[in-house]
Amino acid sequence: MATNSEPVQVSSLPLPPMQYINQYTDELIKRGRAPRPPPPIHDQYSMFGNSFNTEEAIIRPLESQGIKRLYPLHFDRRRELKKLNLSLLANFLDLLDLLVHCPDSPRRQEKVEDLSLLFIHIHHLLNEFRPHQARETLRVMMELQKRQRIETADRFKKHLDKVLELLQQAINNLPEMMELDNKMFVNTHAGAAASSDSAADSNSDKCYILDRIMCNIVDNM
Repeated sequence: MATNSEPVQVSSLPLPPMQYINQYTDELIKRGRAPRPPPPIHDQYSMFGNSFNTEEAIIRPLESQGIKRLYPLHFDRRRELKKLNLSLLANFLDLLDLLVHCPDSPRRQEKVEDLSLLFIHIHHLLNEFRPHQARETLRVMMELQKRQRIETADRFKKHLDKVLELLQQAINNLPEMMELDNKMFVNTHAGAAASSDSAADSNSDKCYILDRIMCNIVDNM
């Protein structure tokens, strides 16, 4: 019987995407029962039934995929997308007309292939906008972060100005308190000086009396 301390054997067979994601719950990760991530791909991989090479560009040219190009190399993407959209609508109407009048006509398959080619071109042109979309999304995110940081800095500056204002007010109120302290210090010092003078006078009087007594004794001898 297996215990929690024993290592869990995870099957090496690939799981469907949703089943693979469901294996990464917090509890399974905490207990070490989540499957290991798939190894990185270094050469070729298959996605949606198409083979891709890791060294190729993310958006491959149509010619490398064996697809006939319907627009020139140098073109306006917006204009070509509009033209492809109109061609798609016209071919779709032609297909409907063939299905109504001649459903067994061989042109039906030709129209389906034409529609498929038009969809591929539209999809390819839209994919060519993805890098631009990613840059714009990143730019918007960075502008948002910049605006948030500027607002935070402005709030901090306002708090700093308020603190400096309070400190300045406290400094301006310091001379009055220092003047009172100086007056109290002068009065205390004067009292201490007077007491010291009186003590010195009393000490001098005592010394004078003792001197007179000693002098009288010497004179009588």
